[in-house]
Amino acid sequence: MTAPSPHRPVPAWAVVAITAGALAAAAAAAGAVLTALVSRSVVVPPRHPAEDARIEWVDVEAGTIALQATADTLLPGRYSMWFDRNGGHARIGEIISVADGLVTRSLLEVDYGDIEAATTGRISGWYHLHPREFPFPYRDVSIATPLGDAPAWLIPAADPESTRWVIQVHGRAVRRGETLRANRVFHESGYTSLLVSYRNDGDAPRSADGRFRLGETEWEDVDAALSYAVNAGATSVVLMGWSMGGATVLQVATRSSMRHVIDGIVLDSPVIDWHETLRYRSAQLHIPRPVQNAALATLTHDWGNVATGLQTSVDLDRLDFVARNGDLETRTLLLHSDDDGYVSSSSSRRLAELRPDIVTFVPFSIARHVKLWNYDPERWTESIRAWLARLETQTVRSRT
Repeated sequence: MTAPSPHRPVPAWAVVAITAGALAAAAAAAGAVLTALVSRSVVVPPRHPAEDARIEWVDVEAGTIALQATADTLLPGRYSMWFDRNGGHARIGEIISVADGLVTRSLLEVDYGDIEAATTGRISGWYHLHPREFPFPYRDVSIATPLGDAPAWLIPAADPESTRWVIQVHGRAVRRGETLRANRVFHESGYTSLLVSYRNDGDAPRSADGRFRLGETEWEDVDAALSYAVNAGATSVVLMGWSMGGATVLQVATRSSMRHVIDGIVLDSPVIDWHETLRYRSAQLHIPRPVQNAALATLTHDWGNVATGLQTSVDLDRLDFVARNGDLETRTLLLHSDDDGYVSSSSSRRLAELRPDIVTFVPFSIARHVKLWNYDPERWTESIRAWLARLETQTVRSRT
């Protein structure tokens, strides 16, 4: 009689089941990792923004630079070129030629750093570095925010009797220098400008968790700036927000105890609805829909705080001004490019459609994200100038 073999063959169905289980577990693990990465990327301030513009050659003496052709490097206009992990800064201008996948542009200025040694860089709409570049006085001030003193630039109106102020609020992962592009039009329109910093932007105090909250708490620092302006004599204030700064000023306009002095809002490439914005950007990056859903859930539920590092989850519904359009009471100018590439203009268009009584929408094309001034400075400037003139007339009428 033959003894049974101690090594019986594993049935084929069992092999399939084990393999399928292993693959499912691996897929689930990969999905969880991707979900954590996506959700963290939204709220964690980047140490070094990606340098996605490849530099092929530079001729400083001739004032030219050749870049690999991309959507950003092919944009007409004037831009910053950050390189060496923000250790260098240059400014580029007109397109000279495009051939063989390369775009040659004028190199207007190298502010600092060795651009001839750089192989990659980052194109940015943030063009001016400091208010000293403008022909009007400024001073450094501090805003007493809930987290401590935050630096700001104050640029007084030409008329010392003016009580009209604008508070400029920059976007995510940049600093107040981004907003310098609006200095001239507001100064010429009679406004004192206050260019502010806010928590976790690298200038203002850090929050306990060191995370962006997409405007949900950053608004408190802007509200402190509003209090500073009012205490300094401001009686009519315009809030201007860029990208995430747009989401932030909308919170100020609807939550501040001093919102009675806010007569206008100007928004450049703003986030009106974070749900839509995050899905739009995720789709562009080819992130699967299930991972998008999981990442949004991770951001908006406290069980996701382990993955994101947030102390408490983010209330994206409170930041949705398509859904909350009825809560908006302030005249608003919306400037947005349909070719934004980062924040879809669809929410801006929808808000304008829902609130034509107070929202003026000026669409751009080609310009991409917060690069409207860079691409078409004349149209951008005139749109704001004309709107401010109308706002002044409307404000005077409403107060008489």
